[in-house]
Amino acid sequence: TLVGESFGGTLSLSFALARPDRVERLVIINSFPHLSGQLRLWLGYHGLRMMPWGAMEVARRLTAFRLHSRHTHQCEVRRFFELTRETTKEGYLGRLAILRAYDVREQLHAVAAPTLFLASELDHLVPSVEEARYMAARVPDATVRIPDGDGHICLIAPGVDLAEISERWGAA
Repeated sequence: TLVGESFGGTLSLSFALARPDRVERLVIINSFPHLSGQLRLWLGYHGLRMMPWGAMEVARRLTAFRLHSRHTHQCEVRRFFELTRETTKEGYLGRLAILRAYDVREQLHAVAAPTLFLASELDHLVPSVEEARYMAARVPDATVRIPDGDGHICLIAPGVDLAEISERWGAA
């Protein structure tokens, strides 16, 4: 079982397409087959290139409400910041560059593994529900689940248990 969230979902989709023999089940969380906001990506890339890296910590804290579920405990948000503090400017820029070119829309029909798309209804970064429904309509043997009241980074929200969700999906 391969699980990917957000950018990790794009990596997981790409891997499942490139190596279908290695993926028995696929879980994609708040992700997309292509980002349509290319102008926003371009502006983000060039804005980040010009931004002093020390300001990134402030920017991340100011935008945290757009990423996390409203009921995620502050200790979990703090832990998220601690774990991602070492991310480099080059890492962010590299990811944005990949996303500018990423597009697997025409390949979705070739996903061979049963796929679960989890899409948070309060995702303010990606139109997750719309993207999940788009992908599920094109991926054979796909299911969409929409957890109630969660944001983009939903796996650290209370009440979101990926093992339980996956188990219920497998039993369905």
